[in-house]
Amino acid sequence: MITFVTDWPGHDRRYAINATKIEQKLGWRPVETFASGLRRTVQCYLAHQDWVAQVTSGYRQWIDQNYAHRGGSLR
Repeated sequence: MITFVTDWPGHDRRYAINATKIEQKLGWRPVETFASGLRRTVQCYLAHQDWVAQVTSGYRQWIDQNYAHRGGSLR
């Protein structure tokens, strides 16, 4: 049994793709693997810690504002 629920603000619809069809039809392959992409992402965050701090500083307020209507707390 599947129960469909209303999506919430900021929720990504999908986190990954299956590139099999585009590879078969066009010969395209992603440049990054999951492992290399994750490694590069972490390296970028470490190299730009000031930016990460700026982006994440307001995250708690955003969570409270966008999820308060659910009646619970995510803390």
